[in-house]
Amino acid sequence: MAVWVRFTDGANEGFGTLADDTVTVHNGDMFNGAKPTGEKKALSAVRLAMPCRPSKMICLWNNFHALAAKLGVAEPSEPLYLLKAPSAFMGTGEPIRRPASYDGKIVYEGELGIVIGRTCSNASEAQAADAIFGYTCINDVTAAEIISKDPTFAQWARAKSFNTFGIFGPAIATGIDPAKLSVRTVLNGEERQNYLISDMIFPAARLVSMLSQDMTLNAGDVIACGTSIGVGAMKDAKNTVEVTIEGIGTLSNTLAQ
Repeated sequence: MAVWVRFTDGANEGFGTLADDTVTVHNGDMFNGAKPTGEKKALSAVRLAMPCRPSKMICLWNNFHALAAKLGVAEPSEPLYLLKAPSAFMGTGEPIRRPASYDGKIVYEGELGIVIGRTCSNASEAQAADAIFGYTCINDVTAAEIISKDPTFAQWARAKSFNTFGIFGPAIATGIDPAKLSVRTVLNGEERQNYLISDMIFPAARLVSMLSQDMTLNAGDVIACGTSIGVGAMKDAKNTVEVTIEGIGTLSNTLAQ
């Protein structure tokens, strides 16, 4: 198991592995033969950034048995998804910003994220499993009232692609089995979600395989695996959302009203 992070240190940017609050700096390509430089930095001396730079984020809808049952909707036979704009992406500690054009409900969704480590197209499940680099935490933020604003067209991509609405991090953990873990979401100190990842309708390798039949997945791309029961709006003046998955860490961001 390794925990990979990207960081900024003044004007410099780098990446490496995190253990015991120390970053072991690497160079090269995180996804292909990165090597330690010998330099180490205290976590307290750097600022964590997005742990990778995806070309796209694929976001799943209706991918948990429990949520499908609660909503009273049929479980899908194939993944249902949308794409978030890359301009929405950001990492832990950065403020979520309300769009100037929208004054409605803003919703948090704590999720598991799959990070792709190599080009993947038309992959079998076994090939897809090999293409997974690791896993991260996601807060899939949504301007909920925009989705059904126009009765002729559901605006999912717009509702989820505002700047700062594609949050992931704080790290990418490799060598973990997400099916043994859970997603915990805390809003302003109160637990709102705590669900088992093993409840996914399409587990990780199958999901990557099926998505790779539709489009080429590139190293660094992120798949937001969908959420379960407990999604809600950020209503108070201060709204800090923490998404925690054991072995990955805690993704923490505050809505700037």
